[in-house]
Amino acid sequence: MAKKTRTPNSGTLPVSRRDLLALGASTAGLVSLSSLGSLIGVRRAMAAEATINLCSWGGAYQSSQINAYEKPYRRKTGFNFRNIEKSSNGPALITAQEQSGNASWVSWDIVDMLQADANRLYSQRLLQEIVWDKDLDRAPDGTPAWDDFTKGSLSGGDDKSGGFVSTISYNTMFCYNKIAFPNGGPRSVQDVFDVAKFAGKRGLQKIPAGNLEWALYADGVAKDKIYDVLATPAGVDRAFKKLDALKPHAMWWSEGSQPQEMLAQGEVTIASAYNGRIFDAIVANGDPLGFIWDGGLYEWDGWVVPAILPKDRKKRAMEFLRFSTSTKSLAEQARYIAYSPARKSSFAQMADITYYKNTKIKMMPYLPTSPDHLKLSIAKSASFWSAHGPALIGRFQTWLAS
Repeated sequence: MAKKTRTPNSGTLPVSRRDLLALGASTAGLVSLSSLGSLIGVRRAMAAEATINLCSWGGAYQSSQINAYEKPYRRKTGFNFRNIEKSSNGPALITAQEQSGNASWVSWDIVDMLQADANRLYSQRLLQEIVWDKDLDRAPDGTPAWDDFTKGSLSGGDDKSGGFVSTISYNTMFCYNKIAFPNGGPRSVQDVFDVAKFAGKRGLQKIPAGNLEWALYADGVAKDKIYDVLATPAGVDRAFKKLDALKPHAMWWSEGSQPQEMLAQGEVTIASAYNGRIFDAIVANGDPLGFIWDGGLYEWDGWVVPAILPKDRKKRAMEFLRFSTSTKSLAEQARYIAYSPARKSSFAQMADITYYKNTKIKMMPYLPTSPDHLKLSIAKSASFWSAHGPALIGRFQTWLAS
């Protein structure tokens, strides 16, 4: 039986070892009293009111979800939301919570997650099954959901059901500080790797995904052959050899807000970043940044529902899932952030969508799957990273430490 821990001002509410795991603490580590108090507060509030506990990524992205999904849904139903910014640790924390086997200790109702992680968790039966044409709305013209969502954006199972419903596609791509390059900035991934012509530090995400694809692309591999090459030992060696050239010039980031800060503070001249964050920095903050659309790595991001939710919370989560993935909701989100909606019927409206803060700014030129940008992009393979991710993460960590 799990040992219970009494905490200050907690009354008689028990907190188990699994709760500590859900907060990210190791069995030998420590968890702050404030975090423990937050968990207790969540438990009490969940029991007292009909609240949807929504986990996402924070920042401009979660703000877009609040405005496009939550506020209209609250007006429609009266439900409140508890927003949690833990998606970066979502897969590990869902696994820890679900493995408790106790539905009452699963503290998230709906979680925003990357597709590769979602597919893996669904294969482990840790996510709720979603029946596409039953649980998701049709398009306004009656097209079933399976046919209206862009190919590949519903996944984890087959053409009938699965565990992942995409809401948006986004790019992880390079951008640069225009002030650092007054005579013209880099235009391609090859330019990013050319530290002689385009001097300065590079801000790179501290993960293998993206970096390995770009290394091969910069080394001359065609975009549609990258994963074929990367699936071979020789291809992996080739990618790391190319990355060796950037390693002395790299500054590593792990949170989505960091690249813009690095660029603004002059720590780096070029950085990989999420296209929506770049857009927000340029349009909302006036930062002198430039996009490098060549080689942008686009992928799907969306909702999952934990498998063992109590019946009442599962019902609320699934109803919100239906609402937030409707044609109208997905089109509305694009007013707040420059990510492409997953539905074809939503994307068809993009020519007329403008930025919510300035109606003179059309969103289409900033969307990763606009025709002009899509032809320059690399489609990230969720299946490749589901299969090869653990091994490549280990190799990447070894490479970083060497």
